[in-house]
Amino acid sequence: MSLMNHQIIIIGAGASALMLASLLPKNSAVLIDSNPKSGAKVRISGGGKCNITNKYMGSQYYLGDSSFVTPALNAFSQKDLLKWLKQHKLIPVLRNDEHYFCKDSSQEILNVFTQECRGQKMLFNEKVLSVSKHKEFFSVKTDKRTLSAKYVVVASGGLSFPKIGASGIGYEIAEFFGHSIKKTAPGLVGFTVQRDQFFFKELSGLSTDVSITVNSNLCKGALLFAHKGISGPAVLDASLFWEKGKIEIDFLPHFSLKQLMKSKKQISSLLPLPKRLTKSFLVQLMLDDKTGTKLTSEDLSKLESLKSYSFAPAGTFGYGKAEVTKGGVCTDEIDAETMMSKKQEGLYFLGEVLDVTGRLGGYNFQWAFSSAYLCALQLNKEIE
Repeated sequence: MSLMNHQIIIIGAGASALMLASLLPKNSAVLIDSNPKSGAKVRISGGGKCNITNKYMGSQYYLGDSSFVTPALNAFSQKDLLKWLKQHKLIPVLRNDEHYFCKDSSQEILNVFTQECRGQKMLFNEKVLSVSKHKEFFSVKTDKRTLSAKYVVVASGGLSFPKIGASGIGYEIAEFFGHSIKKTAPGLVGFTVQRDQFFFKELSGLSTDVSITVNSNLCKGALLFAHKGISGPAVLDASLFWEKGKIEIDFLPHFSLKQLMKSKKQISSLLPLPKRLTKSFLVQLMLDDKTGTKLTSEDLSKLESLKSYSFAPAGTFGYGKAEVTKGGVCTDEIDAETMMSKKQEGLYFLGEVLDVTGRLGGYNFQWAFSSAYLCALQLNKEIE
């Protein structure tokens, strides 16, 4: 095993690692990743188009300590990110008046990073096993060699998507240096259902707009019925706020049931839902598909339950389907202005490995880039 000396070792080659490497002096860092190439998660996110950031930004869109999240978002906001990308000839497109995506594919942002990271050493298909420190230098042991550096940055992500190399190494390193870990769980993920909602599975492939309330948090958007339960943007968002217990779904968020009573059309034609979904609900509610004029007050009261359909999910689809990991390295042990550990000088943590999780819509990438920016400011001062 060869011993190689570098100024900075970055563990990971995802969004936060690539942004950091782009902002550091050339030839100052080595990135180590277990994947065959960089940006594995960036590649597949947003249906392969990568939702880079959001027009609306602030700590209110994150699970985590707002006093920790805010300095990074202020130092490198979504506007700063868009400006930086524009300087590198990438102009994301705005969709639904809030989400910024790559125009054609996530390869566009990866091309920017490839260009900007030239000169940094990249070690792929290499797994970090442990990190220790002797005097001034960190020793990073991989399955192929041992490397040494004055600074180590843990940008290894969370446990989501194990098939693209996700692992808990970041948490293991943090614990080795005395850090606490907030319990992790899959985030931005679908829900499995209990027996009473098994009929959802028969509706697999159908989608409808809903509002979901979880512990007083409101999540709006599409709900998709799946083989395992329910998914879709509104559900993924809701999963951030759910631990156990009931959620409430409004299947008719923009519809007043009073409109039904005057109509001679049947319920299945009147409700703004896919017909198959309406018919399935009528079976569950033990209601005939009658005309609006024939509805009794008892019928209306049954239909009213679709405005506040309450049930407890059985669980989630798990890390294999989760876009992010909730929980992580406790942020009160990290310097919010530099991302450096308060327990070990020269050790930094970025992005998803920290106990900061953004809502659906580009917030997790923005956090990755903003936390990397603060870390780069500090490291550039250190290595001057």
